[in-house]
Amino acid sequence: MADRGRMKGVDGGEGGGSGEAREELELALSLGGGWHLPRPAPPQAWDNEAAGSSRAADRTWDSPHVPMWRHGSHADSDAGGDVEAAEEVEEEEEEGDEDGDRDLLSKRPKVHGFSEESPQHSENELDCVLSLFPNDGVTENQRDGNNERVGDVENSGGRNSEDVEIRMDLSDDLLHLIFSFLGQRDLCKAGATYLNLSGVLNAEILVMEAITFLRHLKTLTMGKGLLGEAFFQLLSECPLLTTLTISDASLGSGIQDVTVNHDGLHELQILKCRALRISVRCSQLQILSLRRTGMAHVSLNCPQLLELDFQSCHKLSDNAIRQAATACPLLSSLDMSSCSCVTDETLREIANSCPNLSVLDASNCPNISFESVRLPMLIDLRLLSCEGITSASMASIAYSRLIEALQLDNCNLLASVSLDLPHLKNISLVHLRKFTDLILRSPVLSYIKVSRCSVLQRVSITSNALQKLVLQKQERLCSLSLLCQNLINVDLSDCELLTNEVCKVFSDGGGCPMLRSLILDNCESLSIVELNSCSMVTLSLAGCRSMTSLKLSCPNLQKVNLDGCDHLERASFCPVGLESLNLGICPKLTVLHIEAPNMSLLELKGCGVLSQASINCPRLTSLDASFCRQLMDDSLSQTAEACPLIENLILSSCLSIDINGLSSLRCLHKLSLLDLSYTFLINLKPVFDSCPQLKILKLSACKYLSDASLEALYREGALPMLVELDLSYSSIGQTAIAELLSCCTNLVNVNLNGCTNLYQLVCGSDDCSPVDMPVDVCHSDSAPLRSEEISERSDRLLEVLNCTGCPNIKKVIIPSMATYLRLSKINLNLSTNLKEVDLTCSNLYTLNLSNCSSLEVLKLDCPRLTNLQLLACTMLQEEELESAISLCGVLEILNVHSCPKINALDFSRLRVVCPSLKRIQSSLIA
Repeated sequence: MADRGRMKGVDGGEGGGSGEAREELELALSLGGGWHLPRPAPPQAWDNEAAGSSRAADRTWDSPHVPMWRHGSHADSDAGGDVEAAEEVEEEEEEGDEDGDRDLLSKRPKVHGFSEESPQHSENELDCVLSLFPNDGVTENQRDGNNERVGDVENSGGRNSEDVEIRMDLSDDLLHLIFSFLGQRDLCKAGATYLNLSGVLNAEILVMEAITFLRHLKTLTMGKGLLGEAFFQLLSECPLLTTLTISDASLGSGIQDVTVNHDGLHELQILKCRALRISVRCSQLQILSLRRTGMAHVSLNCPQLLELDFQSCHKLSDNAIRQAATACPLLSSLDMSSCSCVTDETLREIANSCPNLSVLDASNCPNISFESVRLPMLIDLRLLSCEGITSASMASIAYSRLIEALQLDNCNLLASVSLDLPHLKNISLVHLRKFTDLILRSPVLSYIKVSRCSVLQRVSITSNALQKLVLQKQERLCSLSLLCQNLINVDLSDCELLTNEVCKVFSDGGGCPMLRSLILDNCESLSIVELNSCSMVTLSLAGCRSMTSLKLSCPNLQKVNLDGCDHLERASFCPVGLESLNLGICPKLTVLHIEAPNMSLLELKGCGVLSQASINCPRLTSLDASFCRQLMDDSLSQTAEACPLIENLILSSCLSIDINGLSSLRCLHKLSLLDLSYTFLINLKPVFDSCPQLKILKLSACKYLSDASLEALYREGALPMLVELDLSYSSIGQTAIAELLSCCTNLVNVNLNGCTNLYQLVCGSDDCSPVDMPVDVCHSDSAPLRSEEISERSDRLLEVLNCTGCPNIKKVIIPSMATYLRLSKINLNLSTNLKEVDLTCSNLYTLNLSNCSSLEVLKLDCPRLTNLQLLACTMLQEEELESAISLCGVLEILNVHSCPKINALDFSRLRVVCPSLKRIQSSLIA
């Protein structure tokens, strides 16, 4: 141990045996493995005073005293052992708590390997046991009445030291305690197998002083500083050393060779170091790396070497590399990338001397052409940035029939690659300025990288393993031939010169029977695209601006992208598996044929010149044909018959649709939304007769509709399920609006935005004739909305009333007798002539009177109103506002911005009148 005091605590003092015996016991305890005692001394109890860390031990354990040692004997021992120590241990056990001892012994943990490796137990497992057991597994030896052992072991005589085996089983806490007694020298003896001194100052001196104690060292890492010849000579003192790594260091004195001579070394890495000459003589060495090390000469005597790395060894001559590599007949991997002096002659010599070479990296070697180089066992070849590689080099590469991976990036003189290699799996061809032709044949080819080959024109690939092919931005590519039975994904984006012939490659019978995804984005030379594929699932033709005709017969096609195909004129999707399709980005589309049994959503919005449409989609539920101005009645009729499940039909701005087309809607038994906005319709009877189940009808900006057009709604009970009606910007008059609100009690949402013929909305007063109505528009049949009409039924479902921008409305009065019990939102924004608003609505939540610049009278009895917008109500007085909100007990948001007559500085009066206010928006508040 570190001193005699510590040793005394273990072996009982000086008298227990000779110094030689103590030293061996010390080493054995340090190593922690089983060993035989040559001359065992009688063990004694632990001496707390002698073991200099007894206080630490007491603090660590804080438990009843645990006996430190127990000795047993072999059942078949020839000689009796000394029992003096055993008797002392038994006496200590009797003084302690027997139950506690038994519990501790039964729960004692087993710890494997407190150092990473140990020479005992196959050098990988450190198995130590705190108690000493006999080989037969006996844990308690029988004793006689005098507390002496009986049975197989005699009380007298000496026992053969080879018959005692000690195993230690230590918990982590006990291990820490035991190692606390060891000094650095003893810790080294304890079996350290890995040492990393990279970046440590004076590391060479430290290693040289401790190396005699590092008998079990297997891995040593050094970095920076100076390592002289003496350091390398002392490496032999570590017989188990297998891995040595030195990085960024200066080796030797600068005038002598640095010699590494070690019979057990398997891996040596000297990285980014500085040396004049390096000599390596390691009979068992298998891996040697001298990467980025500056030396002028290297000598190798490593008959078992398999891997050699000379990367970026710029000072090494061609001859030095040749001699070093050819001296290793078993070499299988060689990296001499960025060794600019290497020539083809060196490669040929290496090929002759190293027949098993399978991995070669000669990247950035400008003098290499690889011609006449024969490497039949080559598997991985890297020739990146080799200026000498040309098309003639392919013959030598083809000779390596076993090659699996090939990299030829940045070989600027390479014009063509034609290879037929049965084992080729991966190939990389990046940034080849003169590269025009690629021909590859390999049944196992699975990865191809072709990028930045700006003049590539022709590609032919044959493979049964290739699943993905990416040839993006090959601007000159015009010919493509593929025989790839398992190809799934192809990306040919920005291949501007690809012609229509490429479609045959991806159609059935073209060599890609498993193709699922095809990307032809921005292939601007494509004009007529015809694809017939049973396997294709995804197709993208975005940006193909020259395409005028598209014909797809792909029954499993589920997604197609036609963004930017703004010159498409004819399109056929028969059949396809699409569930949705958007052709609204094809403004020049004139003829359309669709046969899609799974399609549910079709958007033709913006196809302004579409005149012929044959749509056969039995599951279609939504069709948007907005702005299809030339869509005819016969196309609508055919679509209605073939797509009976349509629920939402948008025909906004379909100016060519007439009565005949609307009559065909009788086939649509599930139609719930119909949008006929911006059309020239006069008669809506076909709609009322054909669509009794309609729920939403939009007639916005139908300028030719008259009051009589809607009579069937409020007089005949047409469309009994209608809940939303949009008459915005229409020419419907006051009378029709009054009748609709009075009789159509199922309406939930009514939009009257911009209706110029709406003058007042009055409910509950007999004196509500349109006094201010201009004479030229005040017809005899015009009448205000009277309470008698509106209150005929009390089950009105109206919730939202929008009258935004009604320029002629002047008065809105809704008393409690009007029974609009569900009305929750009223919007009168931008009604500039509105002067009076009087509302008693129990369920109103939001009221928007913004920009009603003529508003003077405001009366509200709306107990649930939370949001009141009065932006730019320039005529509204503050007193009128206070009175209006006094009956709005839950009002939270009030907007009086740009209301000049409401000029209170802090709005304290408003908050007193309506304490629930949380937010007031005003131009007077920052």
